[in-house]
Amino acid sequence: MGKSLNAEVDSKAWPKEGWSRVPFWVYTDPDLYQRELDLFFYGRSWNYVALECEIPEKGSFKRSWIGERQVVVVRGENDEVHIWENRCAHRGARLCWKNKGKEESFTCPYHQWNFALDGKLQGVPLKRGVLKKGGMPSDFDNANHGLTRLQVHIENGTIWASFHPAPPSFAEYSGPEVMAHIHRHFPGRKLKLLGYNRQLIPSNWKLYFENLKDPYHATLLHSFLITFGLWRADTQSESLPAVSGHSLMVSRNVGKKKTDVNADIARFKDALELHDADTVTPLSEFSDGQVVAITHFPSVVIHQQANTFGMRHIIPKGIDSFELAWTFFGYEDDSDEMTRLRVRHANLYGPAGYVAMEDGEVLAESQGGAHHADAYSAVLEMGGRDVQPQDHMVTEVLIRAFYKYYREAMGL
Repeated sequence: MGKSLNAEVDSKAWPKEGWSRVPFWVYTDPDLYQRELDLFFYGRSWNYVALECEIPEKGSFKRSWIGERQVVVVRGENDEVHIWENRCAHRGARLCWKNKGKEESFTCPYHQWNFALDGKLQGVPLKRGVLKKGGMPSDFDNANHGLTRLQVHIENGTIWASFHPAPPSFAEYSGPEVMAHIHRHFPGRKLKLLGYNRQLIPSNWKLYFENLKDPYHATLLHSFLITFGLWRADTQSESLPAVSGHSLMVSRNVGKKKTDVNADIARFKDALELHDADTVTPLSEFSDGQVVAITHFPSVVIHQQANTFGMRHIIPKGIDSFELAWTFFGYEDDSDEMTRLRVRHANLYGPAGYVAMEDGEVLAESQGGAHHADAYSAVLEMGGRDVQPQDHMVTEVLIRAFYKYYREAMGL
């Protein structure tokens, strides 16, 4: 169990029902939020930061985030990937001001300290002073003033980082079930970047993870998904909790059809047809026919829907706001037709996606409902009260399992 956060948080007892309840103060307490950052983002965890195809050559870089800390991912000598915190070792100014690009080295705009691709300090202007006046002390050693460097792990084209000097192995942190599905999405084929979307959602960052651990809301909220059979409660499916707060949702595309299950659901639009059938007619890609969503806590959702693949990078921006950075990708050896469909199906997601736009609105309203509601709790009893894997989607088991892990990790 972790240490107590402070007297105020300690006084907020978790409901006696345990993980089948979530007190609304977990979305609004600023001290709890800071503890989450320190433990989950800056502690012994692995955070997604980029895809290798985003930094293809020596000197290629991308700015990214771990929690509220900005980092830079750089390809250096001998094809090695380096990740360092975007904060000059001199006065703390942001060193890199571009989201992406290519540089031979990085120079701070403030006082021109220059750093190599790997974050080592290699130049200090006026180090010896001017006219024998000023300058650095004679024992100033560049080697002691490099950038804050992070641990790096690369898994089949995906790049992960940890602030902790001795994090667990990536395989241990992810667990065998999640690792197997990461390798399903990333089997070692070279990746191809297809594009980006970004949006700011006014809600607590955990609500987004909960949203992707809540398969049954899709049947009730998302007209597009259920009408065209991309995700429905009556399809063969699994809800699989995993270690470290991760989880898997597995389903299958079934196409547009009316059944006894969806006939009574108001959001099923039986009369709605698309002139552009490409949007809801994927090419067969996996022999198992599955659609899999991986929530890899605390930083990313790895999605597959129709033929689109994406990384949904979750970037906290305070207790009641987070940025969602979408990166869409395919494989370098995809056919032209498959690439076209991957881009077309990306319209399902992003801030104006056929599906995703409803989630942003609902999460904002959920955050609003949590304010000034410390005495109340969310009820998570759909599918029972346990935290075991289930072979259907009409369940909240993944959220219950997440809060079982969360409470133990946070010492609540």
